Amino acid sequence: MSEYFRIEGGVPLRGEVVPAGNKNAALPLLAAALLTDEPVVLHNVPHIQDVWTMRQLLERLGVEVEALAPKTWKLQAREVHPAQLDAGLVQRIRASILLAGPMVARFGRITLPPPGGDIIGRRRLDTHVQVLRALGAQVDFDRTAKRLDFRASPPLRGTEILLDEASVTATENALMAAALARGTTVLRNAASEPHVQELARMLVQMGARIQGIGSNVLVVEGVERLSGTEFTIGPDYLEVVSYIGAAVVTRGRVRIRNAGPEYLDMVRLVFRRLGVVWEVDGPDILVPEDQPLEIEPDLGAAVPEITTMPWPGFPTDLMSIAIVVATQARGTVLFHDWMYNSRMFFTDKLVRMGAQIVLCDPHRCLVNGPTSLVGEVLESPDIRAGMALVLAALAAHGVSEIHNIRQIDRGYERVDEKLRRLGAHIQRMRE
Repeated sequence: MSEYFRIEGGVPLRGEVVPAGNKNAALPLLAAALLTDEPVVLHNVPHIQDVWTMRQLLERLGVEVEALAPKTWKLQAREVHPAQLDAGLVQRIRASILLAGPMVARFGRITLPPPGGDIIGRRRLDTHVQVLRALGAQVDFDRTAKRLDFRASPPLRGTEILLDEASVTATENALMAAALARGTTVLRNAASEPHVQELARMLVQMGARIQGIGSNVLVVEGVERLSGTEFTIGPDYLEVVSYIGAAVVTRGRVRIRNAGPEYLDMVRLVFRRLGVVWEVDGPDILVPEDQPLEIEPDLGAAVPEITTMPWPGFPTDLMSIAIVVATQARGTVLFHDWMYNSRMFFTDKLVRMGAQIVLCDPHRCLVNGPTSLVGEVLESPDIRAGMALVLAALAAHGVSEIHNIRQIDRGYERVDEKLRRLGAHIQRMRE
């Protein structure tokens, strides 16, 4: 039985909220448990669908997973069976590709159907293939059987690799594989997002030797074996910014506890151009109700452009949230996401609600605000656009329904409960 959100908008949010653990950190950290036969204990595990799917995949491989507390899991990969995994399960999440690096490095093989995930345009797997082949693995794609076969004779061999794109998951796969390789691996043009840094730090705790964490050049000295460890997953900065946006568009006042503000410098710069300000109070972020909400033009009163870039640039996953915020700000701004050719395709739903948005092409849209939004019946196309529609519904006059919310549940932990505690009129309904 499918579920949907019923939202009555126009209510300012007030109170405190605590973000869940970072989904994009949790998934590679769970996969990294395959690199050792000793226990790995993870704290602050987010209770979201993508994480449960990764747990199922690991258990199908033979990993023992035990919940020590509501958000603490112990994983132990003692007897792992590198059998072909169920295609339906693999295709639920793109992060299933993260099993390739640790499985090839430790066990020498794995067969995977092509991974799934959000439908936001073509998402290449070529960089994963590039890095694993460079480390000595054989990778074959059977188009007829729709499967990827990864084979190697451990240990893999360290080498110098220039990634053809700064792919987050390919960097993570390379880090996990290189940690058990023989010799030195140099990764250039590596991704450096907070979740990549968290994975690198946990691998170091397990005994890996990694230099350059936080930069785009990572040097990994391979070791013979890794040990177990205990690690706490940091806050999900994408969820943090989503609640910042929710407070802003409802003219509310919200404190976000343990928000990890050290990761939000670029986001803060970009949101300031939209007329959004917030205060940092230790580990917390306080969003005041008095917001300028006026677009800051470029020199000569030119229309400003907000473009996604690899970290530390503005993240593509926050583009949808920023677009909704811009509908409530005075002025005109151009948004440009060159990474994914379907990211902007949810904007027609905002137009139905009353937003003034011109979709220039699959990668760019022009937003003119502020506009008064009205309630609508909508469908969530992916995780981030789905959350953006929730924000639009919270800001709108009248009642909205958002369907296909399983997409939102994949990336946001109990979002309706958290919003209700902030005063939002949101209910989870069944069809």
